[in-house]
Amino acid sequence: MATAIRVQERSLLGLKELSRTEIEGILQRASYWDKQEYKLIPVLQSRFVSNMFFENSTRTRFSFEMAEKRLGAQVLNFAAAASSVEKGESIYDTVRTLESMGIDAGVVRLKPAGVLQQLAEKVRVPLINAGDGNNEHPTQALLDMYTMQKTFGEIKGLQVSIIGDIMHSRVARSNLWGLTKMGASVRFCAPDNMRAPELDGEARYVDIDEALKADVVMMLRVQLERHASGMLKSAEEYRRQFGLTEERAARLGSRTVIMHPAPVNRNVEIDDAVVESAKSLIFPQMENGVPVRMAVLERALL
Repeated sequence: MATAIRVQERSLLGLKELSRTEIEGILQRASYWDKQEYKLIPVLQSRFVSNMFFENSTRTRFSFEMAEKRLGAQVLNFAAAASSVEKGESIYDTVRTLESMGIDAGVVRLKPAGVLQQLAEKVRVPLINAGDGNNEHPTQALLDMYTMQKTFGEIKGLQVSIIGDIMHSRVARSNLWGLTKMGASVRFCAPDNMRAPELDGEARYVDIDEALKADVVMMLRVQLERHASGMLKSAEEYRRQFGLTEERAARLGSRTVIMHPAPVNRNVEIDDAVVESAKSLIFPQMENGVPVRMAVLERALL
């Protein structure tokens, strides 16, 4: 059995505590997997990985599952909606149960922030963060950085604007930590009631016109359910003030690219015609998620 320190080193809980050297190593290994001709290279054929999703995300789970199967791992998918967690079993007990059954690593997605760190300190298998609350989503940021690296050659020196609901965005946080360490400059753009006070001083806020003057314009998904709480006046009003409309997209610089963690609310944060425009990297981002997650899984298990 690996030591507790070794297990924690192989876990990926976030990018805030990860060094630039470690990030570079993951991106380099992702490039290796990206270039492989064969879809199945079973380096993890004797390993069991459980995807433990206590919060729904079909796209992220499928990306992890594709990465796991391409590496030859045995995959156990766990959905909280069809489990004993709905009957009152704790997240901790569920993870410990799967650990006791013999999994070698766990991919975990959950709503409450901070719980994953507590789990990682108690279990004896590496854990990979697939999104925890409004804390971090490290593999999303890694695939975003990998996409930028493939597009521009390097990340250092890039100007990146992140636009949308910063307060509730784990994607914004992981990208902030990762991109800053890699030498990029990050700016935020958000409605006043969607700013994150705890990030003051980490990145400056600019208006939408200034935000569009960047190498990368990263739009965040608007959680339309916030309309019910009054945080979002209406989807139409948000689009008018902060959406990447066709008119705004036409003003982007010649080398500017558009990114989005998906799924996209078309005609809200991005106009339908812009989603699949020549400047959009939204679908390449999804494609790049598989080799990036292959690199993360390999790091956890080999």
